[in-house]
Amino acid sequence: MVPRSSAARPAPTRKGTTLRNDPRSRIDDPPAVRPPSHRSLFSPAADALGSVLDLRLTGSQLVHALTPGFADAASVHLLERWRRGENAHSSPDPARIEAHRLALRVGTDAREDWEGVLPVGEVLVFPRETPYARALASGQTQLLDSLDAHTSQRLMSSEGGHARIHELLRVTSFLVVPLRVRDLTIGFVTCTRGPDRAPFLPAETTAVEALTARASGALDNARRYEHERRTTLAIRDSLPSGALREFEGCRVAHGSLAAGQDTVIGGDWYDVLPRPDGRVGLIVGDAMGHGPESAVAMLQLRTATRVLAELDLPAVELVRRLDALACGTPGASFATCVYVEWAAQQRTCTVVSAGHPPPLLRGPDGRTAPVPLAEAGLPLGLGTGHYEATVFPVLEPALLVLYSDGLVESRDADIDHQIARLAGALDTAVTGSGAVDGGEALPALCRRLLHDGPSAPSGADDRTLLIAELIPAKD
Repeated sequence: MVPRSSAARPAPTRKGTTLRNDPRSRIDDPPAVRPPSHRSLFSPAADALGSVLDLRLTGSQLVHALTPGFADAASVHLLERWRRGENAHSSPDPARIEAHRLALRVGTDAREDWEGVLPVGEVLVFPRETPYARALASGQTQLLDSLDAHTSQRLMSSEGGHARIHELLRVTSFLVVPLRVRDLTIGFVTCTRGPDRAPFLPAETTAVEALTARASGALDNARRYEHERRTTLAIRDSLPSGALREFEGCRVAHGSLAAGQDTVIGGDWYDVLPRPDGRVGLIVGDAMGHGPESAVAMLQLRTATRVLAELDLPAVELVRRLDALACGTPGASFATCVYVEWAAQQRTCTVVSAGHPPPLLRGPDGRTAPVPLAEAGLPLGLGTGHYEATVFPVLEPALLVLYSDGLVESRDADIDHQIARLAGALDTAVTGSGAVDGGEALPALCRRLLHDGPSAPSGADDRTLLIAELIPAKD
């Protein structure tokens, strides 16, 4: 429906707001009483805006602040391009806009009551002539005395209809308020009132604009946080899963726990690298720190390791080149790693360490002990290029454990003592559960050591573990 206007005089305007009601409507009459303060217009949910870094929760807080006290119904829509992190700048008068319905509330109804007709998460297309497009293009609030024709038609043709859809059509006052962050319009908020309530007053429109300005900042912060979290999760998910992986002469389980409660990923990494001739490369590394810089350094080192493994370099040369690459990689200096190459046919294990704690080996005698290394090596990124391989035979099935220092470091104990405690924890776990056999036994052992190892899971460092069951070829 096109808003009513009058040829006698232009529609009243205020800074930042376009008023399109009839000039003689109640909006022009001075209020009989002093309008309520901005704070009292909205529910206490308004005070919670910005308290969470979550787009959906922030949108829900906003519609709960507006309904049912201020409006009969309210919704929040975000430009889809902005929500997805794409370039949200558009032409001043776009032919159409695509907006994601972030939140909706009708009276005191639960969201699920309207999910079939107006689902949250739906992306809608609004033509140029709609008040939504006008609000976005002009940056000004649109105040109408009914729903526009586009919205009315869309509601009436909603899939399956709705017993109460007419409630949304009985609108006598309609607000579309743009959401703006700095000089960018990111979406809009709609508010409606029915015939049983007075139309929105100018003071109320100003109050909604102030509320949406605060909500815009909260939504922007939530989107930035969610974008960073998705990036972090993508990095984390690039690591191998913790499920059992099987190769010729080798079964491997692995996992990692980030430090603290709020950290998703840190500088630890691990990988399993199939090599030619049935060999398997195993690596656990640790880039210093826990923030995004450490995660990026970790990802670069892990990617480089995979590329070098494809070249089929000897174990020492692989670590030497990794050291050279770390010299020019921000955040990678002083990273540590231990690389193991298992050759089941030759029944030999080759270990090269770059300043990392030694692997643990549990042999047929049923006792776990650190592997005596020919040289511990210096951390990566120092440019020394001097590393030495430790080669030892494995003639019977054995367990090899690679781990990060987060599992063994402690302020209250020597690291050698902590390594011995981890070895004892492995012996206890294996003895208590019987032989490590079957599809779930090795992953279960990995999870138990990650959570019940010598250092507490809530410690200050990431905890990473890789357990390989080495099965040498028979004569």
